[in-house]
Amino acid sequence: MDYAQELRSRGYRLTPQRQIIVEALRELGGHLTASKIYERIQRQAPAIDRATVYRTLGLFEEMGLVHSSRMAGQVVYELSEERPHHHLICQKCGNIQHLNDEHFTDLMHHLIQEHQFHASIKHITLPGLCGHCWAEGE
Repeated sequence: MDYAQELRSRGYRLTPQRQIIVEALRELGGHLTASKIYERIQRQAPAIDRATVYRTLGLFEEMGLVHSSRMAGQVVYELSEERPHHHLICQKCGNIQHLNDEHFTDLMHHLIQEHQFHASIKHITLPGLCGHCWAEGE
């Protein structure tokens, strides 16, 4: 995704601070807390404060450039992908598995047909137990 173009098309600039935050998200991968992003940025640009990181993440999320999820009691962020994906999160060991969006197609059709409801399913986290932890509990 071209973040600079997305920002410009909505009347925003890709400031140096925003560029550094995007680069940190790309380099570190997904599922990052704002604090972890801030720590990474501080090594490169100590003048960027926490408030700037939070404001920028909020703006990016509002624009759909970043998704946030609640995992293990913390809000984590990741760059949006071209195709939506979801997460299966083990409540015992913390393992995170990605789940493709196509698994929700039947649910979307059901919601429309049975409830006349058009859900906005963009980024879901499902807590539970992974196969390993489930087997240990038996």
